[in-house]
Amino acid sequence: MTMTRADMLLKLYDETVKQLHNGVHFIKEKDMASADKCLQKAQNILQYLSSTLDRKYPISNNLASLYRFFKDQIMAASIHRDTKPLESITPMISELRDAFAQADKQLRIEQQPQHSSEMIG
Repeated sequence: MTMTRADMLLKLYDETVKQLHNGVHFIKEKDMASADKCLQKAQNILQYLSSTLDRKYPISNNLASLYRFFKDQIMAASIHRDTKPLESITPMISELRDAFAQADKQLRIEQQPQHSSEMIG
């Protein structure tokens, strides 16, 4: 497998956003069986993300709280057949995804070997 942990994380965020968009669509179409499947997938991803947090870092507790909030909003949307909770958290998840992408990009830049412009000779 050639995917890095960061690549996998971004894919999981992308899939969560996709499932939330699909859930909104199906709720609006009154197809609750399909909506519930999409929302369950999104919750499962968020549960996985929460379970894989390394709790030795303080930010992990903040992320766990965010994931819990997202799951609660998905549950509320499912119970009340309401798209508003999904529409409120989807941009937040996208922003979190983008922040991780930017952090990964910055880390990769910092980890590149520094090439000296001086010639030895």
